[in-house]
This record gives sequence, C-alpha cells and structure tokens, in this order.
Amino acid sequence: MQAVILAGGKGTRLKPYTISFPKPLVPLGDYPILEIIIRQLAYFGFNRITISTGHLAELIEAYFGNGVRWGVHIEYVREYKPLNTAGALKLVKNCEENILVMNGDVLTTIDFKKLLALHIEKGAKATVASKNRESKIDFGVLKMDGHGFLQEYIEKPVYSFSVSMGVYILSRDCINLIHDGESIGMPEFLLRLIETGEKVYCHESDCYWLDIGRADDYEKAQEEFEAIKDDILRDNGK
Repeated sequence: MQAVILAGGKGTRLKPYTISFPKPLVPLGDYPILEIIIRQLAYFGFNRITISTGHLAELIEAYFGNGVRWGVHIEYVREYKPLNTAGALKLVKNCEENILVMNGDVLTTIDFKKLLALHIEKGAKATVASKNRESKIDFGVLKMDGHGFLQEYIEKPVYSFSVSMGVYILSRDCINLIHDGESIGMPEFLLRLIETGEKVYCHESDCYWLDIGRADDYEKAQEEFEAIKDDILRDNGK
C-alpha cells in the first residue's frame, strides 16, 4: 500500500521552532513528528512511502534515507517552487490504484488501513477524514434584522463544525485533474473533483487528532504526547 506525505512547507506558523529545522523534524517526545507518522504507516501496512519535500529538503532526506530502518521504502519528490497541498501529487509517479495522502504535521490515532477500505467500499474518488470540533466565541453574539434592530442575543455561543484532518484517500486517476506545475490546495482540488461529477466522501472519526502546524497546538501536543504515545506509536517491531 502506498502513502504520500506532504512535507514541503516552510512551517511559518510554527516559528520559532522551525527556524533551524524543517517542520517534519520538530520533535515530539523522543521522535520527530514525521518519524511518528512513518512508524504508524508501517504498522498499518503502508510500505511504500513518498515524501514531498521543499524547505530544507536535504535534512529530511538525510534523516529518513530509504526507510529501511522502519521496514518501508521511502522515495522523495521535491517542490522547487511551492505547489500547495495538492499540486505536489502531480510529481508522484507510478501511483497505486488508491493512495493515502496526509499532511506531515498530523498527530492522530486514526486507522489508516480501515480508512482505505472504507474509501473502496464507498466507491468514492476521494475520501476525507474529518473530525468534529467545537469553537467557542468569547463574546455576546448579536443577530439583527435588516434595519439594525436586535432579534437575538447569544452569550458566548459554541459552534460545532466538521473539519478536515489533513488525511485523505485518493483514487489514482483523479490526479489527472491537476495540471503539470500547478499550485493548488487540497480544498480547491476536492471541489474540482465535485465539479466534474466525482464523489468525495467524508468520514467522521472519533479518533484522537491534532494538527500541530501552529505553535500553540504544538505545545499542546507536547503536553499530551506522553499520555497517548502508546496509542500513537504502534508496535511495528521497529
């Protein structure tokens, strides 16, 4: 099974941690974030891994090499210009029929193999792993009519949303919708799929998930990692 890890960003939101290191090499506990992801993928049977690199690519390639240490085969594609979260997929050659695609800064306990099976079962061109998140507004929210008169006053409401986890399953042929050298984000790419009549399935999971692309989320991950590391770091014998 094949996985593509998107690790080409500069990690601007994670400064100052990414001044000297590419974001995928920033540590959680005793491991770089990207090593945790690779260990998980190996555990679930994804033994062919492509890493899309850009910023400080040489450091990533030097650390992970060909992946033999984790019992996987790692190959690399490099973004010499930023291609965003979907554009880099066009660089990946000889894709399998279905591939797992994920951001290189995701901490999650989702079962990647089950997500792949669900994608095939649903007959979708793309499957998005999603998570329910709540957002609290720390102010009183006013709802008014068209003339400025108050209709409703909601004190510090909490809104619930389904958000993308940055983990996807894509069917190989949908990558044909990405143009050579095109910089395109995953949201725009998924909407392009829908516009061409393809089905995009959203699977809401109750797993642990944290996007550690921001400094405050990274600090939260540092605090929580010890408590969840046995679930995160599956024993794959490596």
